[in-house]
Amino acid sequence: MTVASTAHADPLTRAGIARRAWPIILANASVPLLGLVDTAVIGHYGSTADLGALALGALLFNFVYWSFGFLRMATTGFIAQAAGAGDEAEVRAALARPLLMGAGLGVVIWLLQWPLAVGYFAVMDASDAVAATGREYFSARVWGAPAALALYALSGALVGLGRSRSLLAVQLLLNGLNAGLDVLLAGTLDLGARGIGLGTAIAEWTTCVVAAWLVWRVLRARHRDATHFLDWQRIADRARLRRTLVANGDIMVRTLCLLAGFGWFARQGATFGDATLAANHLLLQLVSFSAFFLDGFAYVAEAQVGRAVGARDRAGFRRAVRLTSELALATALLLAVSVWLGGDAVIKALTSLGEVATLAGVYLPWAGLYVLLSVAAFQLDGVFIGATGTRQMRNAGLISLAMFLACALPMAATWGNHGLWAAFVLFVVARVLALLPYYRRLERGLR
Repeated sequence: MTVASTAHADPLTRAGIARRAWPIILANASVPLLGLVDTAVIGHYGSTADLGALALGALLFNFVYWSFGFLRMATTGFIAQAAGAGDEAEVRAALARPLLMGAGLGVVIWLLQWPLAVGYFAVMDASDAVAATGREYFSARVWGAPAALALYALSGALVGLGRSRSLLAVQLLLNGLNAGLDVLLAGTLDLGARGIGLGTAIAEWTTCVVAAWLVWRVLRARHRDATHFLDWQRIADRARLRRTLVANGDIMVRTLCLLAGFGWFARQGATFGDATLAANHLLLQLVSFSAFFLDGFAYVAEAQVGRAVGARDRAGFRRAVRLTSELALATALLLAVSVWLGGDAVIKALTSLGEVATLAGVYLPWAGLYVLLSVAAFQLDGVFIGATGTRQMRNAGLISLAMFLACALPMAATWGNHGLWAAFVLFVVARVLALLPYYRRLERGLR
């Protein structure tokens, strides 16, 4: 029986979507908890320079790794489509390409570690003590770069194959082992920020090996075709390699557009004073927390849409989009109402600074509105990742960023931080409006 026929024998339901989504939600939610552990360990056992070095060093890795997030997203789409078409040889090849690419990029980052670290901490205008400690943290953690980027490809494979519980296990192992090593190396052995970096690198390599073993077991069980387990001729096929590279480049541009939009929002908020900057930061934490839930349904949409596209199943495509969107919309509405009604209590729990809490309460309705409207962007991203419509995602990223920048300055000048938040909401709405025409063409193309 082919994979495609198996998918038809197991019809998609709302309960099934929920079962697939909750492990992803938990996996996503575990990520910021690790940052809290890192900060707490250094805050208790390290120095001020250690804490500053950790903050700046982690920011650099977050930016670099997030820029390479295409290794996860494109892998999900290609693997889901190959699985939907019943092409098991291509499933394995679609993983091998980004896996090798991620490991190679990680090696390049490791080779360029000295100019990266020196240049970055100079640009950030860090003190001598923070810069020196930051370079120690960077030089320790950078050893894990090949494993960290390879993990993106492995995680994409698990999502594309619908193995969300395995993804949760991998993420919990990574974060749990990392947290334990933080306490051991930075706390017990008193290695400071360098110990945090070393613990992260060890956790990344360990988790990469475990994830590779899990994925290998899944692929071996699916290996019923007559070809070799790894068909190197197919892996190195020029047309498929080019398609992979183009898709990865498109997603990278789209990701950089999002980073630029969020960075511009933070920068403009700072022009209204430190209290407004801090208030906006607190509200963005509520937005980020909501994203954990909405991402869960988007990930399920990626896998199910990819299978439908691979099988040329228009009815299955429509059902996957409709059911995941229904649950995502209900979740977004619940989250938005929670922000509007309970946001003040959360803000007061996060800060004891009266002025900051008051300002955050003033702009709280905008955060709730952003959460509610962003669900369409999450869902469309999931659809286009599953369909590997990366060119459309790139175009939508560029269009929405241009609209945001065009609106942000005059609106902020006229209405202050209210205007900035209104432009920020338009930023996410513009992504939806830019993708909708492409969505109709995508659906029509599945006849």
